[in-house]
Amino acid sequence: MNSLSVEQQARAAKAYIIQELNKSNVGINILQDKDFFTRLDVHFITIFAIFAELYGYRNDCLDQLVDLIKVCGKSWQERNLELRKIDKQRESEPEWYMSNRMLGGVCYVDRYANNLAGIKQRIPYFQELGLTYLHLMPLFLAPQPLNDGGYAVSSYRDIQPELGTIEELRDLATELRKAGISLVLDLVFNHTSNEHHWARKAAEGCPEHSAMYWIFPDRTVPSAFERSTREIFPDDHAGSFIQLADGRFVWSTFYHFQWDLNYSNPAVFRAMAAEMLYLANIGVDFFRMDAVAFMWKQMNTDCENLPEVHKLLRAFNALCRIAAPSVLFKSEAIVHPDFVVQYIDRDECQLSYNSLQMALTWEALATRDASMLSQAIERRHNIARGCAWVNYVRSHDDIGWTFSDEDASELGKEGASHRKFLNAFFVNRYPGSFARGVPFQDNPKTGDCRISGTTASLAGLESMQDHAIERILLAYSIAMSTGGIPLIYLGDEVGQLNDYTYLNDPAKMDDSRWVNRPFYPKSRYAERHDENTIPGRIYAGIKHLIHLRKTTVELAGGRAVGFYTGNSTILGYQRPGPRSTVLCLCNFSDEPQWIGKERFMAMPSTCEDLVSGHKIDLRQAGVQLRAHQFMWLKH
Repeated sequence: MNSLSVEQQARAAKAYIIQELNKSNVGINILQDKDFFTRLDVHFITIFAIFAELYGYRNDCLDQLVDLIKVCGKSWQERNLELRKIDKQRESEPEWYMSNRMLGGVCYVDRYANNLAGIKQRIPYFQELGLTYLHLMPLFLAPQPLNDGGYAVSSYRDIQPELGTIEELRDLATELRKAGISLVLDLVFNHTSNEHHWARKAAEGCPEHSAMYWIFPDRTVPSAFERSTREIFPDDHAGSFIQLADGRFVWSTFYHFQWDLNYSNPAVFRAMAAEMLYLANIGVDFFRMDAVAFMWKQMNTDCENLPEVHKLLRAFNALCRIAAPSVLFKSEAIVHPDFVVQYIDRDECQLSYNSLQMALTWEALATRDASMLSQAIERRHNIARGCAWVNYVRSHDDIGWTFSDEDASELGKEGASHRKFLNAFFVNRYPGSFARGVPFQDNPKTGDCRISGTTASLAGLESMQDHAIERILLAYSIAMSTGGIPLIYLGDEVGQLNDYTYLNDPAKMDDSRWVNRPFYPKSRYAERHDENTIPGRIYAGIKHLIHLRKTTVELAGGRAVGFYTGNSTILGYQRPGPRSTVLCLCNFSDEPQWIGKERFMAMPSTCEDLVSGHKIDLRQAGVQLRAHQFMWLKH
């Protein structure tokens, strides 16, 4: 068969699979389903080619592929009519998520609403805010109390008991759909917790389950791997492996209770595909693909961002196109910008966090210099057609300065020293800092750390600094207008501050990221409609931005075009529409700033500032912006 082309091999493999499927009731039924069979025809070659490349050396490769297609078909049979209807709608409108009406929100279920029933009760507020996308942070069964914020998953089919049940999640997904809100959940592909039943069986010595993880009898192979891998959480354990009670060693990239899955074993791929498709049938619209950069291991590499990772994601994506066509992927790859874009593709991950823009927004606020952010928008913002950034101001996680050193050096900034400055600035170790962040993984000797904190505390509201509200709104104006899906960490829209109570909890006190995962700020939400209050001013400003975004068609899609302002403190970029363009200007200075009229000679004389509603004659006098003012000029 090696002399045959991939297409010929795929046809032969498909014929064999159909023959095997016809021996079972499940197989007969799915092969009679025209929709399923049509999609299988289109996407099977992708799955076959990847399986053949990754697992073709194994004698059981074809049998594993048969079982995988059975899993796929069974999942499609179990997919309810309502979800199938959405599949058809979105197949006919494949770029539905590129709309300027898209708006995301993210929260922890327990901290924002106690449980799933509480989230359901907050749907009217989500509609008031304008959400069309709700990301619920990890809610599946996990070890207690240590679980890496829920990312150590003990079951992909059971909810933490205090949050609710899987049936309540299914019901919540249905109610969100009725309200026009898509459900987003994390899918932790790289690892499970050590309490997952696969891991428990592996710990007992079961060969089948031991083969699902990277487990070795002694230190020989782990030591060889560790010569080229890096330590992610050195405070937890040295190297990439931990020792089990029976003396064996298991790969544990992150915390010791998170064991890496072995994707060189096709049984792992098949098992994780079953979990993914099960959740898709619950009603998940988007999966946040957690820690994908680490999924494939290879000796003498750093085991990050390897080509096989992209093949795995493409295969998982193809399975969804067959059995859950409306489901999309969002990559979480907080790595060098050159690697981030490698995950963004219609056939891989249609969405990706724009971590570079987020980090450089804070960099520009600290330096009062928009040069690096301007460079990133011009050079690194535009991605493949049909793909979109998820633009955010902050997340549940820490902030790391993931800019390219080469990009920084072009602007006269040395990467390492600039990161040390930013770390010092945002944890209030720099004179005159407005920020009140908390260091994460702090190393005072080297200045290395990452930054934890809510938007309000990082922007100066906690320290009662001038311009704090303006900084918050400026940052969100960029997330709302640069193209993609803007994401609000719920609570930011009412100016929620850091929560230092985590220091009183032994299970959380060593992880400063809990400072920016506060509980629902009831009193602040109660004041949101009173513009005489700080929460009311912030909420009104955020709501105004949301309204402008949803009524400005130029902000749909994902393309931004750089605009040189001639003033390093002012960021400029354009959003071209079908008949008009919106020019966005953002002043990062603490003082008023000016752009001369010569910058606007190629534009119509008169523009409307959508933010203020004022008409501006650009050619007569140029533009003056107040400290931290932003304009959306439509021309």
